[in-house]
Amino acid sequence: MSSVIQQLSSPVMYLICGVIVAFVAVVCVVFAVRAWRAGKAIGMDLAVLRRVVTASASFSVLPAVGILLGVVALSGALGIPWPWLRLSVIGALHYETQVAEGAAEQVGIDLSASQMTVSAFTTIALLMSVCIMWGMVLNLFLNRKYTARLARPDAAGGASFGDQAMTAMFIGLVSVYIGSYLGQWISGGGRFTFSGSALPLLTALCAAAVMALLTLIAEKLRWKWLEDFSLALSMLAGMACAAVLNQIL
Repeated sequence: MSSVIQQLSSPVMYLICGVIVAFVAVVCVVFAVRAWRAGKAIGMDLAVLRRVVTASASFSVLPAVGILLGVVALSGALGIPWPWLRLSVIGALHYETQVAEGAAEQVGIDLSASQMTVSAFTTIALLMSVCIMWGMVLNLFLNRKYTARLARPDAAGGASFGDQAMTAMFIGLVSVYIGSYLGQWISGGGRFTFSGSALPLLTALCAAAVMALLTLIAEKLRWKWLEDFSLALSMLAGMACAAVLNQIL
């Protein structure tokens, strides 16, 4: 292990990042308890509250497997404490990896332990933090107006702006990722290589098929509880599909 990676995985780094993660965990517990009490205070059914807790736990714990893989992937170049902090607090897996790779490229290195330097890590860590902090900052000043606008129905009295915006952002996100892989295929002369553009596309198709199957089962058998797990299970299915295809193709 290089001296830089040893510094990035030192007890001091663990202490700094661990204190922040512990503080965030305590805040989550406090708000969870307050939310439970508030639900009981307004007369919500305990069965509904338990279902919310179960759905939230499944949505948090099951996809965390993918987050853990992201921590492992980034730890080789950035040490363990920093990726652990970034992906435990506010970072997203796709965001952190893309920004880290982009920042490393701009400072003239590959995102690897052999080329990592203290100055390069400082630049990467600063960029990873600064670029994602504006959601929190803007919430301090605009959150009340923003949430009110999200709940406002459209001119026809139909879906709210929040529902429409979420659908539009989801479609845009999917289009960007799938479009990028199709672009790699087209720019490669139409050669559909399994090591390149095909693997992500096949992974997306696998996850979508599992999601459709779970939705069909939930509707046919009237298993409403399955709807709470369908997204998390489809994500796990996609990751498993990617791992298997990467080995056999």
